[in-house]
Amino acid sequence: MAGLIFKALIGALVVILIGILSKTRNYYIAGLVPLFPTFALIAHYIVGTERNIEALRTTIIFGLWAVIPYMVYLLSLYFFIASMKLPYALIAAVACWSLAAWALISLWSRFHAG
Repeated sequence: MAGLIFKALIGALVVILIGILSKTRNYYIAGLVPLFPTFALIAHYIVGTERNIEALRTTIIFGLWAVIPYMVYLLSLYFFIASMKLPYALIAAVACWSLAAWALISLWSRFHAG
């Protein structure tokens, strides 16, 4: 239970940091904070300790390709905000991310099955 509370506090601190940064002259740095590799560190540690180095290397390579759905999200949001209200643009961008993630997983599974 303490671990869950600790994780929730870290999440809250990150949200506060994003809120503070968004009000500064360098507001755009708020977009970098969520990209800190917190979950990647956890995933790489678990895969690296529970599997072999080759599995970790595969996970790392997949992570490089996983940047594509995020780019799709950012690009689609950039264009959607010109013609939609922000909540709808965010929902549409998440839908684009979901489609890109599904395509990535499907292609990866097809060509790297093993």
